[in-house]
Amino acid sequence: KINLVVIGHKDHGKSTLIGRLLHDSKAIPRQKLQEVEEELKKAGDEGFRFAFLLDTLEEERRGGLTIDIMQTPFKTKRQMYTI
Repeated sequence: KINLVVIGHKDHGKSTLIGRLLHDSKAIPRQKLQEVEEELKKAGDEGFRFAFLLDTLEEERRGGLTIDIMQTPFKTKRQMYTI
């Protein structure tokens, strides 16, 4: 098992990086991806934002900044990770 910690200044892409890792490792269920895409369309956002995969609070999604901290486990073919 590998534990990853992502730290950095406010608005420097930490959630975007984690969202991208989860997306590219196929750790996000297809239904969740569709829900996020639909929500972004409703909000008038043309692009897909990887941070939106992690931002679950309404304030986070409206404000574009992650507020809550979390642990997210995911698995690849070879390894188990916790971010």
